Amino acid sequence: MKDLNFSITISAPVEKVWETLWNDDTYRKWTAPFNPGSYMESDWQVGGKTLFLDAERNGMLSTIKTLESPRLVEFSHYGELNKGVEDTTSERVKAYAGAIERYELLPDDKGTLLKILVQTSEEYEQMMNDGFTKSLQALKELAEETDSPVNTKHDYN
Repeated sequence: MKDLNFSITISAPVEKVWETLWNDDTYRKWTAPFNPGSYMESDWQVGGKTLFLDAERNGMLSTIKTLESPRLVEFSHYGELNKGVEDTTSERVKAYAGAIERYELLPDDKGTLLKILVQTSEEYEQMMNDGFTKSLQALKELAEETDSPVNTKHDYN
């Protein structure tokens, strides 16, 4: 596994950046550069189940290892969902099982510094670099929109 680090400063408070990251509507928008139609389902419980999915409901099986809303969430990937079938035992899955995806939000004098750590194989390194470069710019634009208030209806704890 290779550690890839990304960061961006966003001119918005930590709470607004957090909500922009994880609200279903805005999540779908900022992750579109990876795969249009991407979305996420989570119970937002440490040790619970989180799915990172494409438009056909194929994707990653993950769990939350650490959750300190609205400042930190760390996912651990442990499998794949393919055509409705969960795979946690194939050699392909074993090669990346335990890979981390971590989002840390730090307040600073310009708003919020978002730091992301993604562990990936060389096979997906370029895709991750390209995807996060484009996605973080989209996230920044969404979070900095003055007419998009923080939605407090979600309970991430």
